[in-house]
Amino acid sequence: MKLYCIGIGPGGVEQMTLRAVRALERCDCVAGYGLYLDLIDELIEGKETIETGMTREVDRCIAARDAARDGKTVAVVSSGDAGVYGMASLLFEVCADDPAIEIEVIPGVTAACAGGAVLGAPLTDDFVCVSLSDLLTPWAVIEKRLRCAAAGDLCIALYNPGSRTRTAHLRRACDILLESLPPSTVCGIVRNIGRTGERVALTTLDGLRDRPVDMLTTVFIGNSRTHAINGRMVTSRGYRGI
Repeated sequence: MKLYCIGIGPGGVEQMTLRAVRALERCDCVAGYGLYLDLIDELIEGKETIETGMTREVDRCIAARDAARDGKTVAVVSSGDAGVYGMASLLFEVCADDPAIEIEVIPGVTAACAGGAVLGAPLTDDFVCVSLSDLLTPWAVIEKRLRCAAAGDLCIALYNPGSRTRTAHLRRACDILLESLPPSTVCGIVRNIGRTGERVALTTLDGLRDRPVDMLTTVFIGNSRTHAINGRMVTSRGYRGI
């Protein structure tokens, strides 16, 4: 019994690793959120699909597990990397009582790396990823992580900065960071990374507060070595002679 957990990267097929493409070719059945299945439709044509909406991730993994038990080679796909806010941990948990199922995690390009490349080089120094979604993580924990990141002078990639119901989370996060970071801190925003309609903007921490964002947006907050160079966001590693 074989289950793949595949990170498909931020956009279409050209954003995927060759290893991910080859794994999909070996599958009989592919499970995923509808948007992610649409992004790879040319690779899964003719294959059985299991589609569930947002917040039904457990149902999706259970259905994939059951298909593997039936003898099918199954893939559960996540955007970006399956182990970074993806489905990998949940899949292991769902299959915990069935060690006969072999789970292979196929890494993908996560939004921090893909969005950073679009912006320039904002994550060249130490950085952290923090999700602003409090659906699974209490907001008090998110606040603590933001303050620790700011205290450590770390670059920050913010995932899930807003949604239809979470309209003030980015503003709250900026207010927390502004307690210790300069308002002029260089920040970047990328929406629809690697997809049609990709949009990029540079701003500052105080300007970031009122920017519209959603679940398709990734936000980057620089550290004390981050600068805007010719319209790009760049964090210096501190090489001598520059």
